[in-house]
Amino acid sequence: MKLSEELIWRGFTAETTIKDPSVLDTMENKTFYWGADPSADSLTIGNLAALMMCACFVRHGYRPYLLVGGATGQIGDPKENGERELKTLDEVEHNKKCIAGQIKRVINTDEVVMVDNYDWFKNINYIDFLRNVGKQFSMTQLLDRKFIQNRIGEGGSGISYAEFSYTLIQGYDFYHLYKTYGIQLQLCGADQYGNCSSGISLIRKLENAEANVWSTPLIIDPVTGRKFGKSEGNAVWLASSDNGQGNFTTIFDFYQFWLNQADEAVEYLLKIYTVLEKEEVEEILKRHKEHPEQRIAQRALARGATEVVHGTEAADAIEGLTEKLFSKDASYSAKDIENASKILPVRPISATLVEDLVCSGLASSKKEARTFITAGAVSVNGEKITDENKVLNAPAILKRGKNKFAVVM
Repeated sequence: MKLSEELIWRGFTAETTIKDPSVLDTMENKTFYWGADPSADSLTIGNLAALMMCACFVRHGYRPYLLVGGATGQIGDPKENGERELKTLDEVEHNKKCIAGQIKRVINTDEVVMVDNYDWFKNINYIDFLRNVGKQFSMTQLLDRKFIQNRIGEGGSGISYAEFSYTLIQGYDFYHLYKTYGIQLQLCGADQYGNCSSGISLIRKLENAEANVWSTPLIIDPVTGRKFGKSEGNAVWLASSDNGQGNFTTIFDFYQFWLNQADEAVEYLLKIYTVLEKEEVEEILKRHKEHPEQRIAQRALARGATEVVHGTEAADAIEGLTEKLFSKDASYSAKDIENASKILPVRPISATLVEDLVCSGLASSKKEARTFITAGAVSVNGEKITDENKVLNAPAILKRGKNKFAVVM
């Protein structure tokens, strides 16, 4: 399958300046850039969709230049509903290092070139920037952009000059990368298309040269209609909190997120979030349709997405652990508990089971923990426990309800 065909089949096609997608198959200059701002110390599965599009280009011979926005991260990409909270320089630096590692893991190639726009913005003179860049943009065009209209229109929250200027900064990034590396193609999510077009305009005006943007749609949950990866305001993160640090997504919960997707969504998600080829996806869907109770497609999706983000070893471990945890006659050996401790949240054993449930996050309070125990909703190493005075003296896997687990050691 050619690149243009694969992009269309996987659904990586939204607004673009390229009229004929087949042009991508024969481009001589096989380079592109994609950028992310370090607004947090982890990317989400929303970012992952765009990265999977980038990986698709890489598989077809393109060399990726991946930008971590040390400069733009200090300003903040404008939201539609209010100003972003400014990050300190230390926060930006920390976040840059974290997400750079995630990007490299997903874009699994030695050809990746990591760049940081702080490297070229830190020495730019403000007056020069206004003369050379600001002069190229019409206020009328900038004010016509949807997010600006939402912010300054009736009932809008207003917008600072800093965030208003964001599109000029991102446009200059494209211009700089064109001048420095000859890059003529930028990849992005559909919500960034307007900012990316600023770079096209700048390259055309200052260099009399052509550049292009290819965007992928924002991923919308086909069942709920909400932005994908958001659940009651909580993102599904690429970073793992299995070591007990941070408020990210454990590998176990990451795997379960995909495993619990509805049948109506699974084909769409398999194409985006795995590297399975067309024939493999078709075979999986055929088997799934014949035996929907086995959730074959969801298992393939969970395996594929986990492997992309956390690696083959983690995907192998979580598959085996999931089968064990959800078996009707679960009992765990010391080796099982050790393996589980590499994937599930781990906490030290407390004085009582009630405290173990609270400390491991399986209950929000001692009162709630006691309620779970007396209701028969808690098991220890596969055995249901109804004694709220139970004390654990050895490492154990705790289960609360149908799918909440932790390890105490």
